[in-house]
Amino acid sequence: MPEIADALADKGILEAFPIQEMTLSVALMGTDLIGQARTGTGKTLAFSIPVIQRTVAPHDPDYDQLAAPGKPQALIVAPTRELAIQVAGDVATASKNRGTRNLTIYGGVPYEPQLEALESGVDIVVGTPGRILDLVNRGALDISHVKSLVLDEADEMLDLGFLPDVESILARTPETRQTMLFSATMPSSIVTLARKHMHHPMNIRAESAESGQMVPATSQFVWQAHDMDKPEVVARILQADDVERVVIFTRTKRQAQRVADDLADRGFPASPLHGDMAQKAREKALDGFREGKVSILVATDVAARGIDVANISHVINYTCPEDDKTYVHRIGRTGRAGASGIAVTFVDWADLQRWKLINKALDLPYDEPRETYSTSDHLFQDMGIDRNVKGRLKPPAPKEPRSEGGRDGGRRDGQRRDGQGGGRNRTRSGGSTGSSAPSEKQTERRSESASADQPQGEGQARRRRRRRTRGGQPAEGASQPAAD
Repeated sequence: MPEIADALADKGILEAFPIQEMTLSVALMGTDLIGQARTGTGKTLAFSIPVIQRTVAPHDPDYDQLAAPGKPQALIVAPTRELAIQVAGDVATASKNRGTRNLTIYGGVPYEPQLEALESGVDIVVGTPGRILDLVNRGALDISHVKSLVLDEADEMLDLGFLPDVESILARTPETRQTMLFSATMPSSIVTLARKHMHHPMNIRAESAESGQMVPATSQFVWQAHDMDKPEVVARILQADDVERVVIFTRTKRQAQRVADDLADRGFPASPLHGDMAQKAREKALDGFREGKVSILVATDVAARGIDVANISHVINYTCPEDDKTYVHRIGRTGRAGASGIAVTFVDWADLQRWKLINKALDLPYDEPRETYSTSDHLFQDMGIDRNVKGRLKPPAPKEPRSEGGRDGGRRDGQRRDGQGGGRNRTRSGGSTGSSAPSEKQTERRSESASADQPQGEGQARRRRRRRTRGGQPAEGASQPAAD
């Protein structure tokens, strides 16, 4: 369709990738298909172009002939918010000249804008399973007229436990729909799902079996590293000659935050990306990474599913991946669209057995990871790092000064400012009063100091008058004090 081709040409997309060439002719006929290709080979446009072309836009002459004008005609389901946003961006790019109304729906943001858009009419919906099903159950999203249904990153969707939601979504769509399923790997659960919900799907694999699941243009390094030395190793890798954008993967959200904070303290422009962050903060981090404001992203596996950014030169597995599928997805962030990339994997001593299973499953030659430290010669040679670089771009931030009182809670310093020593006041018997009020002797000394400028006789007489009492009453002959 010229409208789609012109929109893509405006973005410099002129040639199709293999998965697109093999998929478009089949998808445009309305045939169910299963597309398998490694990440970064253009599968988003492989399904977006057919979806857009088969969607009737509001300005088309036969739009009013639809069974339900204004209801979604296409539904694209993605496992994470970030991936849904990335897919929606590609759909918006390709459909710019078509005039279709597109909507992205996911959790973590207010319902109102999504509800208002659905009420005014939507043609293509991109969303996550949870929010899609939520809006369907509310009666706000009607998917009973969907003609095209896409399950993107289906293997990850099932790994995250979305199978019941996916099954429920499929049950609410028409039997006559076209279903397209795309996945980097093809486990048995995906095959079972396809057999149950797809009609004679065509299997399309964009590479030969011999090429495996690896990204050919990605150089892989697997090192056995000590956890305490990893920050120094990473800091040196980040100063290699060909570093552009870097994604660092960690196993936990807390670890992602800690590594990002450490790198920022060392002077590197790093940002975390994990599930404990608010949705706006996650979107801001991804936008900053895409725009080049932040060149280092420290992410967990789930949060990083939507990272589709050009010029990612390095992927660093700060922790060993859980399995071979996770490894493939992680290193697939680099070496995309024919570009070259570098993937570095750290294997802790406790993870050696796990790595051996990954290595065997993917038929890799790294069964014995090389022991590597921040001072190892091969680190500098393999990564192209200047021998003179340090682990910091700036000195560490100064520590906060201690509070004025220190362990004394400020009381002792306050007494020093008054010219008094000691922490507690003493009674005449030598015991502690436990009070910060001045003792009788201290008061007496201050009184003597305050009266130093007075005539000596007057001060002595005043003290004698204060002491000359008998049984609490003024002694006979003593003068009475003046009334206040």
